[in-house]
Amino acid sequence: MLQFISSGLSKVAVPSTIHCDHLIEAQVGGEKDLRRAKDINQEVYNFLATAGAKYGVGFWKPGSGIIHQIILENYAYPGVLLIGTDSHTPNGGGLGGICIGVGGADAVDVMAGIPWELKCPKVIGVKLTGSLSGWSSPKDVILKVAGILTVKGGTGAIVEYHGPGVDSISCTGMATICNMGAEIGATASVFPYNHRMKKYLSKTGREDIANLADEFKDHLVPDPGCHYDQLIEINLSELKPHINGPFTPDLAHPVAEVGKVAEKEGWPLDIRVGLIGSCTNSSYEDMGRSAAVAKQALAHGLKCKSQFTITPGSEQIRATIERDGYAQILRDLGGIVLANACGPCIGQWDRKDIKKGEKNTIVTSYNRNFTGRNDANPETHAFVTSPEIVTALAIAGTLKFNPETDYLTGTDGKKFRLEAPDADELPKGEFDPGQDTYQHPPKDSSGQHVDVSPTSQRLQLLEPFDKWDGKDLEDLQILIKVKGKCTTDHISAAGPWLKFRGHLDNISNNLLIGAINIENGKANSVRNAVTQEFGPVPDTARYYKKHGIRWVVIGDENYGEGSSREHAALEPRHLGGRAIITKSFARIHETNLKKQGLLPLTFADPADYNKIHPVDKLTIQGLKDFTPGKPLKCIIKHPNGTQETILLNHTFNETQIEWFRAASALNRMKELQQ
Repeated sequence: MLQFISSGLSKVAVPSTIHCDHLIEAQVGGEKDLRRAKDINQEVYNFLATAGAKYGVGFWKPGSGIIHQIILENYAYPGVLLIGTDSHTPNGGGLGGICIGVGGADAVDVMAGIPWELKCPKVIGVKLTGSLSGWSSPKDVILKVAGILTVKGGTGAIVEYHGPGVDSISCTGMATICNMGAEIGATASVFPYNHRMKKYLSKTGREDIANLADEFKDHLVPDPGCHYDQLIEINLSELKPHINGPFTPDLAHPVAEVGKVAEKEGWPLDIRVGLIGSCTNSSYEDMGRSAAVAKQALAHGLKCKSQFTITPGSEQIRATIERDGYAQILRDLGGIVLANACGPCIGQWDRKDIKKGEKNTIVTSYNRNFTGRNDANPETHAFVTSPEIVTALAIAGTLKFNPETDYLTGTDGKKFRLEAPDADELPKGEFDPGQDTYQHPPKDSSGQHVDVSPTSQRLQLLEPFDKWDGKDLEDLQILIKVKGKCTTDHISAAGPWLKFRGHLDNISNNLLIGAINIENGKANSVRNAVTQEFGPVPDTARYYKKHGIRWVVIGDENYGEGSSREHAALEPRHLGGRAIITKSFARIHETNLKKQGLLPLTFADPADYNKIHPVDKLTIQGLKDFTPGKPLKCIIKHPNGTQETILLNHTFNETQIEWFRAASALNRMKELQQ
């Protein structure tokens, strides 16, 4: 059975959910935000609900929560193989599943009964010894690992956590660690089945699954004497609280040191906003530990110096923290409880306290902190850390505060130090399920109709891309040569653009607007090779498409890291792109490009990146004999008439080459049905 989950704009996930969890947060409170979202997005919600009903797919309505929390509460279990079209799908590894983020076209294959394939990954072992205590949290484990492996160190690998330290981590804490494995490029992360998972399964109404997992426990833990391609060891007893950033989730600092580093680097010390929640850290335990910090400040008459927001991970979490008093404690501290959604984490933040371009610092318990990710302001310095550290820093209002050693001053003038927070990993009673937000598919859907208005600015039916003409790609114009980091947020920005996720032509107006052009060091400013004028990237791409000029993008390392955002592949194809040539790709984005009939290619010699200039033209040869493992030839044509020839590698297999020839995986699927 397939299902849709919703609480914002459309997102597809497999095994059994399509989920809208992107609400525009105006920071007026969850109930009002949800009403606003339902009003603004009614057309999209209706499409998801009716499409789900027509094709036998369940639908989680707006307000249900974030997909990964829904999956953990309802669908994940030890030993499951699960794919979902969001890069943080590995969250389910906290319940011992192999949960992998993919592109939407991969999900379409599975839904259509076509086998899903993946190049066999390496296995990175992370051995945990000691035990977590004090201010150290599960978030600190993955922040430490990110600092070791960097944003591309896990690419092509599954990360397997093991060792005696595992038992000191709650099930939802393990999910936090697995979730943020996406930030190191890992295919998936997984923990061995243990009593913490059994406890969580039982508390979420799945005791029968827990009992079954007990029977097969020997198959749900590492094999004796197993070999890892790489082994990292972390002593949890020595692990200190960490905070990573700004602008990249692998820039790791102990909390005790980040203030000094910030002063040295010129990062703003004053914290404007602290934000807790997201799919990474919105569990009952997370909220409880934050509330434990808040209670101490309140006892001394203090409230947050920074603005403070709280995002529950699901309707079940929201209802339970309301019942158990955590939500009110956080409100008393000065916090605003937002709707159950991704919210500011995905850029759905109607931020009012600063102007765009204003330099400022925020701290979050989220997973990503790329430039402009949360609020579309490139000067926002975002740091990621645990919810309890966010809460402590929001109370102090500065990056220089270390809750392990520093003192606060109460309203009575007395100094005090925050004690390390302690909270239950699960409620003492049952979870409160809250409102019923699930729509079952009807038994008979024969009369169901799905409406997509031809004049809609939110929804648009896809038209097939044009097929390969059987020839080499001659004289490709370079749309942009990207300098440095280029995530899927740079390629297809989120935030306000998410309202166009169902309308390819409209959302294509954000193509590569965040990427830095090496020619002038600017974002969203590229030279039109015909007019010689500089203009926005999407406008230039549209000009080329209108005049029949095919183009290529040149990228740097780990191109397309971050979100599994499929529009980052759909948009360049829609606007006339034919190839993306880089030093290296992030896994999901590389596959997404293949699915849309584009050529993701890498320099056989990474130094060849420097041979190409934005004013050059490129010819890609060898496509008539396009075969797995055989490099393609690229001729670089410089304006002065000279030429250079380089080799480009690819990872296409036979099936994927058929996608290229048919112009997309969907086109190829249709060919096979005829």
